[in-house]
Amino acid sequence: MTTVDIPASVGRFAVTSEAFMPWHDARHWIGGAWRHPLTARATLDIHNPRHGKAMARVHLGGADDVDAAVRAGAAAQRIWSEWPIRDRAHVLYRLRELMVRNIDELSWLVSHENGKIFSEAKAEVEKGIECVEYGCSLPNLAAGNQLEVSRGVACEVAYAPLGVVAGVTPFNFPLMVPLWMLPQALVGGNAFVMKPSERVPLSTMRLAEMLKEAGLPDGVFNIVQGGRDVVEALCDHPQVKAFGFVGSTKVAKAVYGRASLAGKRALCLGGAKNHLFVVPDADVEVTAENVVASFTGCAGQRCMAASVLLAVGDVDHILKAVRDRAANMVTGKDIGPVTTQAARDRIKGYVDAAEQAGASIVLDGRNASADAGGYWVGPTIIDGCTPEMPAAREEIFGPVLSVVRVPTLERAFEIEGANPYGNASSVYTTSGDIARRVMSRVEAGMCGVNIGVPVPREPFGFGGWNDSCFGAGNITGWDGYRFWTRQRKITSKWALQRDQNWMS
Repeated sequence: MTTVDIPASVGRFAVTSEAFMPWHDARHWIGGAWRHPLTARATLDIHNPRHGKAMARVHLGGADDVDAAVRAGAAAQRIWSEWPIRDRAHVLYRLRELMVRNIDELSWLVSHENGKIFSEAKAEVEKGIECVEYGCSLPNLAAGNQLEVSRGVACEVAYAPLGVVAGVTPFNFPLMVPLWMLPQALVGGNAFVMKPSERVPLSTMRLAEMLKEAGLPDGVFNIVQGGRDVVEALCDHPQVKAFGFVGSTKVAKAVYGRASLAGKRALCLGGAKNHLFVVPDADVEVTAENVVASFTGCAGQRCMAASVLLAVGDVDHILKAVRDRAANMVTGKDIGPVTTQAARDRIKGYVDAAEQAGASIVLDGRNASADAGGYWVGPTIIDGCTPEMPAAREEIFGPVLSVVRVPTLERAFEIEGANPYGNASSVYTTSGDIARRVMSRVEAGMCGVNIGVPVPREPFGFGGWNDSCFGAGNITGWDGYRFWTRQRKITSKWALQRDQNWMS
């Protein structure tokens, strides 16, 4: 197919406001250049959620494009893996400089394609930079250990690349989640093929060009745009040695099974239904500020968002403060839109069903609006939920807080533990004993005390339990580096031993 209409570079995203801006179509990045799909396929509109209209299109690929990207990666990886690990990390140092220098540009791009308000988009970019910084530290952390295990005999461990690896990333964090994977994988000496969400492929386009500007050799990082066909082709391709995924639990479980069956190392993060324990002794101001930030941040479209508030005993004074604070939020200024009309309809459906089942809508964001044409849902609080209601047990992925009232902490543990997810859980209390009890009992991999979004900062790894994670370990931090590499154990002897044992 012809490539004459493809720009050599997408360049900067020039908008510095919320004003609508069309941008370049999303195509494949293979071998350090933008490419058309090898076979003519459909295109999808990329909507700016604030304005409710398309700002670009994505050209969908398939298995043939995956094969082209993997072949480009395999050719480049042979040379890249020979670079000293410090030289590979220096590419990330330069990437960090570029991201810091262009942080507002990246933030506005994330805001336009995802819908986040600017401050949330900037926080996403800042977290992405933190992930890059961790990658810069790996030459020191990944130094192989050596030990004299017997007289004249030494054992050591080194970390070797796997080859070509792949990642599939979601719509809610178009820049940060790719940077959960890339630093460890690239510094580890691998080539990477990424499939971003077809809803938000634009930020990774800018990241690709920044990596090239930072000195990453062509072919070491590739992007294949697409949907299910591309995901399945990455799972099946024999040269893809490891597979990372972040998305819904249903898809994460299916992808983990398919990739594992193909003999790949796989780590697939799924959805969540995070529970907040609120007890009567909680600090009212701290709790109200934090709970509202947790369930409304990023319009609730994050796996770490508060979903269920377990109100233990008499906490009406705290619930009132939560409601009052959330009621003062302004859509379009304090909270952004959800990403699609379908998401808006689905979120409203959960609220409607809870109301019909007898719950009380104490704060109703179903009719929220801001910019004309956007996909808006305002902060919503449902009180009087039962654990059986869909709003209290299924992932809504919107700015909705379901309140379940319980008489005791023990009953709260039963409800939280019965949920199939295990991503995050938090407690609001001024009691060290209650905090300790909750932290030791909840079924969650990431936990908070008076923190409603307990995202581990680098170098601590990100990852949940149960139906929130399929595979072993965490996707960031040291676990991430171990996931994208394999250990080579070397045992050496250079002289005759003066005594004998079983190693002689």
